[in-house]
Amino acid sequence: MTVKELCELIEAKDMTPEADKSAEVSCGYTCDLLSWVMAHGTAGMAWVTVQTHMNVIAVASLMEMAAVIIPEGIEMEAPSLEKAQDEGINVLQTQLTAYEICARLAEAGLPGKSREA
Repeated sequence: MTVKELCELIEAKDMTPEADKSAEVSCGYTCDLLSWVMAHGTAGMAWVTVQTHMNVIAVASLMEMAAVIIPEGIEMEAPSLEKAQDEGINVLQTQLTAYEICARLAEAGLPGKSREA
């Protein structure tokens, strides 16, 4: 699944239109604790979080994630969006809850993060 297909699947608004929407999404993940995501994140991941500050973009960039998904219509802070644009990080905003997002990803066949190290 590409980020473009993901965006359509979760009825998301593309908050970083210049980022690469052809990037492949390898898995989905939901977590709001940044240190946990840093320890368990992977390249190509679509990360669902309610966090909207600059460190979210730093983690997504460091882990080479495909996208950050912000649920429930939560607005990401403007400086964070600017940094995401600069870093080429896809930020998607949707009205769906984190639960609904994950259900759609699973239904579409996108796996969760592998539990193997």
